[in-house]
Amino acid sequence: MGLNIKNEHVHELAREVARRTGRNQTSAIELALERLLAELRREDDQTTRLSLIRLMQRAAIGIDLDTETLYDTAGLPR
Repeated sequence: MGLNIKNEHVHELAREVARRTGRNQTSAIELALERLLAELRREDDQTTRLSLIRLMQRAAIGIDLDTETLYDTAGLPR
């Protein structure tokens, strides 16, 4: 619990979000970080889905999918 922000612009942003949402500054920052993380997780999920779609497309057109393409160095699916 040792976060000490010494950036005036960040303080201004936190104050504005707090004022507009009726929250305190800590809660406003928590909300912003939760939303950012949710967006990043959605992007990660989309990247994974696109990779799987590309693999399925390659398999459908007959491109050989060797183990190096399908698995990483730890033997886990890409």
